[in-house]
Amino acid sequence: MLENLLFSMNSTMPLFFIMLLGYVLHRTGFLSDAFVAGANKFVFYVALPVQLFRDLGKNDVRATFDGRYVLFCFAVTLACILVIWALAKLFLKGTGLVGEFVQVCYRSSAAILGFLVFVVGTRIELVYHAMSSLMILGSVPLYNIMAVVILMLEAPTAQAQTGNMAEKLKKSVKGILTNPILLGIAAGFAWSMLHISMPAMLDKALSNVAGLTSPLALLAIGAGFKGQKALGYLKPTAVATVVKLMVLPALFLPLAVRFGFTDEKLVALLVMLGSITTPACYVMAKQMGHEGVLTGSVCVTTTLFSAFSLTFWLFVLRSLGYIL
Repeated sequence: MLENLLFSMNSTMPLFFIMLLGYVLHRTGFLSDAFVAGANKFVFYVALPVQLFRDLGKNDVRATFDGRYVLFCFAVTLACILVIWALAKLFLKGTGLVGEFVQVCYRSSAAILGFLVFVVGTRIELVYHAMSSLMILGSVPLYNIMAVVILMLEAPTAQAQTGNMAEKLKKSVKGILTNPILLGIAAGFAWSMLHISMPAMLDKALSNVAGLTSPLALLAIGAGFKGQKALGYLKPTAVATVVKLMVLPALFLPLAVRFGFTDEKLVALLVMLGSITTPACYVMAKQMGHEGVLTGSVCVTTTLFSAFSLTFWLFVLRSLGYIL
């Protein structure tokens, strides 16, 4: 268990250190507000869509397709979103935090799947590509569609407007259809279904652009972190962190076992349910009119504590014999 904890910390703490670097560089004036705004915009419109396109486009979705597993990922993700949204509207009414709170509670970073696959010692490359593709297919499009809808409907600026629900829904549909992240997913899925091989030069170029996603987003989170304001959001930050890292896995991993999912499929579900809140949440929240303080705070806390929570869940699943 200690070995797994050390490996998990080696995987997650570098992300925390990049956030810390962004905070220090911004406080010393090395990173300007204009740079942070530009970084957020670049990640949202270019780097993240390219990353999602490449993740799906490089893999043969039809060859690894498991409809039952994809449907389970979709149903669990949808249930998480709707329940958290309903509870947030009840307990955070009038705070302007509903959209951010919901998003940080359900959106995970699939990038950490590769780290966990290594920890559990399964067939690294095969498992990573197959399970990440299926999990992305079952959850990530829904992640982003619902994020667009929720962030638009729950935006502080939207709440201050007097438009009717039909107008808001029309705006949401337009936002979904023109969302660059969803366009990247759709393009990647089409590329995979058409069995088009990825030329080496294109793959290298896309890989370089996609590789900018996490570093830039993490620097932006750190640079945009407002310590004084964050102190005012300690309670929702703590609740969201516990929900993200402990509550969702506790609720749905037993259900996954009942459905017969074990080993690499269960590890991928652990990532979907209980890994760090993806830095893309912060970028999307800022780009869609939210303050972003709560989002940035939860990205920091889930990254910091996920090494311990993921190690705990891996220890439990291994002890019960559900992963080898």
